Amino acid sequence: MTVVTTVGVLALQGGVREHRLLLEHLGATTVPIRSERDLRGADGPRVDSLVLPGGESSTIDRLLRLYDLAEPLRETIAAGVPTLGTCAGLVLLADEVLDPAPGQQSLGLLDVSVRRNALGRQVDSAEVDLDTALGTVRVAFIRAPVVVRVGGGVEVLARRDESVVGVRAGAITGVSFHPELTGDETFHRALLQSSPAAISR
Repeated sequence: MTVVTTVGVLALQGGVREHRLLLEHLGATTVPIRSERDLRGADGPRVDSLVLPGGESSTIDRLLRLYDLAEPLRETIAAGVPTLGTCAGLVLLADEVLDPAPGQQSLGLLDVSVRRNALGRQVDSAEVDLDTALGTVRVAFIRAPVVVRVGGGVEVLARRDESVVGVRAGAITGVSFHPELTGDETFHRALLQSSPAAISR
């Protein structure tokens, strides 16, 4: 019997479609998360895992608070729902943003400090093969943040040159890059496999 996991993709701004297409290609059901109702019901989370996509981290933060979604999202992830944050998603998960936009906040769920856009401007974007703890992946870096402090209990998953660009703590994974833009399935497959309703194939 095939058990299909349901992945919620935060859908306020950013690269939502690419994540959903990749996850659905892997056999998951995806739902856009735009409100607390999308995220959880009376009996707990409506989703088995979550993706926080890339985009503009300060814009996503403002929209989270505008739609009263920041605290429900924080509580859901803190409760142990497996979560993958890519690029801006990593910034949202971080405990500390060293160069926030005016008024910018984060969810404070991952004991790291990050610096936004640390790997250059849009013109410095690059598609690379990157060695990670999950294997070699083909990913895109676009105005990518880097992790400049790693707290206790946080595992470094990837570096680009000397910069930390992938971390994991418990059920939360944060990466500076975009595997969804290259179609690399490694991190999304790992997310599905960590879900309580992991896909059986």
